[in-house]
Amino acid sequence: MATFKYCLECNNLLYPREDKNERKLMFACRNCEYQEQAENVCVYRHEIVHAPSEQTMMLADLSTDPTLPRANVQCAKCGHPEAVFFQSSSRRADAKMTLFYVCGNRGCGHRWVD
Repeated sequence: MATFKYCLECNNLLYPREDKNERKLMFACRNCEYQEQAENVCVYRHEIVHAPSEQTMMLADLSTDPTLPRANVQCAKCGHPEAVFFQSSSRRADAKMTLFYVCGNRGCGHRWVD
């Protein structure tokens, strides 16, 4: 079971850090100079990766967002002549540039990729 460790001096979270000279795993504070040797040499990393289409499903009313650019592209579902678009925000090295479109008709909500 992984637990969080906190700095004894300023109560901030301690982060794993390698002491290359001693070849030891340490936990160090990013705000002060406090550090302590790790009791367990196992470091856990939990990384959640969302597909860009999953991320857009969380956002409501994209078609009314004034910060998104608009294009004269016809929606295949309802025929509305305008759509908002945005680029994928994926930071993965293997991700290619993808444009996501959302129909400008508030009632439609159709989404597609170019």
